[in-house]
Amino acid sequence: MLVYPSSIDLSSRTLRFLTGQLTARRQEIGTRWRRLPAARQALLALAHLRCGDTYAQLAAGFDIGIATVYRYIREAIEALAALAPSLAEAMKTIRPKAFVVLDGTLLPIDHIAADTPYYSGKHKRHGMNVQILTDPFGRLLWASPALPGSTHDLTAARQHGIIEALADAELKCWADKAYQGAGGPVRVPFRGRRLKRWKRRHNTTHVKIRCLGERAMATTKGWRLLRKLRCSTNRITDVVKAVLVLHHASV
Repeated sequence: MLVYPSSIDLSSRTLRFLTGQLTARRQEIGTRWRRLPAARQALLALAHLRCGDTYAQLAAGFDIGIATVYRYIREAIEALAALAPSLAEAMKTIRPKAFVVLDGTLLPIDHIAADTPYYSGKHKRHGMNVQILTDPFGRLLWASPALPGSTHDLTAARQHGIIEALADAELKCWADKAYQGAGGPVRVPFRGRRLKRWKRRHNTTHVKIRCLGERAMATTKGWRLLRKLRCSTNRITDVVKAVLVLHHASV
């Protein structure tokens, strides 16, 4: 197999952060020797998460076995996921904001057509539903656990307790038409084709505010692993949490 140098579009601060977490984990479990030092393991995990490199590619690039690559990446993801804030913890940061934007995204997976719970009729593909909260400037604040792709965005928001948390915090929230009927603090555009002029103006203003949340979606999809997940669906929540923690560490 041919091997060539590559790059990862992340700052050295992100690498130092993950290296510190892995070093602390090794000290906690009393690790004496590893094939790779903590810094190289961190680089390995970042290459997988950010670039979407496969286990075989990473094994060749780092000169270790595929099983070792799997263990190192899983350890890094679990260490990062443990640092991700819960919704209650995130609300302490979100509460001072003027408002937030709520949106849902589908993370594609490679399941077959028979896996009905994971098939999204809206996107016409299999995936996992993740709800995202962003601030008025489009910065990612919180990401929910992943649910099967057939889950409607409003159902997912209710299941995660997002609407109730926003209501308790008395925080305004902008969302798209998928959240029609959410009530409380969630503001959605008017539906219909023949709307009155004032309703059309309202929808135009609503879109201008809500489109800021699309920046967070672009940020999320910047982690190439999330563009096509091939791992077990049980591990996708930890992957999303790991990406969230790394995103906050790099800004």
